[in-house]
Amino acid sequence: MADYVVGDIQGCFDGLKTLLHSVSFDPNKDKLIAVGDLIGRGPQALETLEYLYSLGQQFDTVLGNHDLHLLAIYSGIRKAKANDKLDILLADKHIAVYIDWLRSKPLALAIDEHTLISHAGLYPQWSLQQALDLSSECSTLLQSQNWQSHLSHMYGDKPDKWHKDLSGHARWRFIINAFTRMRYMYDAKKLEFECKDAPTRAPKNLLPWFAIPNKNISENTRLIFGHWATLAGQTNNQQVIALDTGYIWGQQMTMWQLQNGKKYAVSFQE
Repeated sequence: MADYVVGDIQGCFDGLKTLLHSVSFDPNKDKLIAVGDLIGRGPQALETLEYLYSLGQQFDTVLGNHDLHLLAIYSGIRKAKANDKLDILLADKHIAVYIDWLRSKPLALAIDEHTLISHAGLYPQWSLQQALDLSSECSTLLQSQNWQSHLSHMYGDKPDKWHKDLSGHARWRFIINAFTRMRYMYDAKKLEFECKDAPTRAPKNLLPWFAIPNKNISENTRLIFGHWATLAGQTNNQQVIALDTGYIWGQQMTMWQLQNGKKYAVSFQE
């Protein structure tokens, strides 16, 4: 019995199958957890969701920005672009089932009292419990009857600083951005959304979110995230495990086993 956390799949089902085969993944006893971005840009969005949905209780995930974007496209809030590669998925007769399934998933997931999974990471001003509480706030809206009206307000870069008194659409937008879009920060509180480069190539006035001390977490906390392909899995921080290693960009798909702390990866295949 093993629990695996896989990095961004992004509709690359063949790569996922190869990675799972490499560890002899058995859905009868093993569990798979994803860091979000199950689909988006990859050619096998439908096959990916079909398979992950079929795993039932042996699979769980947090939502990534591409997953939320799919919900917005399905709702008519945004139009799909050719490079989203979602046409076959959107036309499938089971699309409503997959949409409702995704809406049931959180933005942050606790594996145990010390381990948190989210797509982009943990905002440095939040504790693990605060992150889970804020994730729950968003889940309540995503699972409500008028979820589409809320979703229409998630796009935008402001506010870029957290304050506990944020309310309404501004609060909703910040929480989603912190969990699904965060990479760099200008300081300990202000998010920056433009730079996607590795830290060695980033402007000197920017810091990766995980380089900012978080006084709200303990030394044995583990933060597992994806989203940031140019990191190539390197954070130089044993507490922070980066799993997006750029498979969609021709690099690798990476998975981390909770029990032994090992990473497993497969290289891109045409």
